[in-house]
Amino acid sequence: MNNGSHNTSRPMIMHIDLNSCFATVEQQARPMLRGRPVAIANRRTEHTSIVTASYEAKALGVTLGMKVWQARKLAPDLVVLESDPPKYRYVYHKLMDIMKRYSAHITMKSIDEGVIDFYQTTGAMQQRDLAEIGYEIKQRLYDEVGCAMNCNVGIGPNRFLAKTAASLHKPNGLDVIDHANLRQVYGTLTLRDLTGIAYHNEARLNKVGIYTPLQFLDADVTTLQKIVFKSIVGEQWYRRLRGWEVDDTTHDIKTVGRQYVLEARGLPRAQILQRLHNLCESVGHRMRSQGKAARGVFVYAKSPTAGYWHRRHMAPLPFFSNQAIYAQAALLFSEAPDTIKEIGVSCYQLEDDTDRQLSLFGDELARVQRVTAAIDAINQRFGDGTLHSAHTLGTQRHVKQKIPFGSTRYL
Repeated sequence: MNNGSHNTSRPMIMHIDLNSCFATVEQQARPMLRGRPVAIANRRTEHTSIVTASYEAKALGVTLGMKVWQARKLAPDLVVLESDPPKYRYVYHKLMDIMKRYSAHITMKSIDEGVIDFYQTTGAMQQRDLAEIGYEIKQRLYDEVGCAMNCNVGIGPNRFLAKTAASLHKPNGLDVIDHANLRQVYGTLTLRDLTGIAYHNEARLNKVGIYTPLQFLDADVTTLQKIVFKSIVGEQWYRRLRGWEVDDTTHDIKTVGRQYVLEARGLPRAQILQRLHNLCESVGHRMRSQGKAARGVFVYAKSPTAGYWHRRHMAPLPFFSNQAIYAQAALLFSEAPDTIKEIGVSCYQLEDDTDRQLSLFGDELARVQRVTAAIDAINQRFGDGTLHSAHTLGTQRHVKQKIPFGSTRYL
């Protein structure tokens, strides 16, 4: 492979992106919302940020991250719904099932995006026209999930160009990028249109006179590696832009965390600790679902008066149970400010949970393993929070599972 040349092989990577997924799922579930501006927020309050909006709402200027009250000024008839993760997980699994019919080598990049690697599928499947398969997947999504569901399909020689192709004509587009039209496509984009180029990377590129994707493409590898990114990342961008695969990697989980914005100001410390305990149970379940134990606990709080506060602790031995996580988190939290508006807890320094020892917090190993495994199995079968500590009773109506952006590990 010549990294200095373009990848001229047949594009065999397909990127599928559900259009305005959460808003569209709600329009599918509630026909009266179709054709109307819809926004999804994690809480239905005026000061909550919008996590996604339908295309009807976007056409009126409603954007991701906008506060609900701001969005209503642009779209007075906006319908704001509280997020409903079980619906979105259902559609996620339906999309994944559809994708698996074409290749065993699929990757879900997020709850609403997936990649099919046709380089590693059967010979018979490789002989098919991938654009034809893309339209077939669109039809299956329509038939098997619902008539309101649309997706963009992008096809390219690597994951980066396939994702770029999927973003070209939203909603419901299908595009192919290969070595023949690569420069033409880059000529229509800005640096910020490239996945992975945000404010800081754009500024780095601008410093050496790179202001467009075409200039980025034409930059030599030495400039990118030694001057712009000052690491191997520069070489990776040099290859990525030319259609070579550098993103087919998996990364081990490093931390597991949850955070929560308190539903009211001035909650008593006892109630805040209940909500912290709820977060610890969620973190513990997520961590164990990945076969991990932790050595460290980190807690933080945001206070309108004291600002950002945090503490952390490293234990000499690994721990895994909800009780162990909460015991340490609560001890750290005893130093937190009095007035709090947001809390969070994370476990870090994770390791494979293959040789558990008695933890610092006195886990009776065999008993705790059995009880914890039984609780996890019941919650896995009947839903998160079916079994939980009595101390967290009543917190479930406040501390709800949010939409899992990014990683799909816990789906």
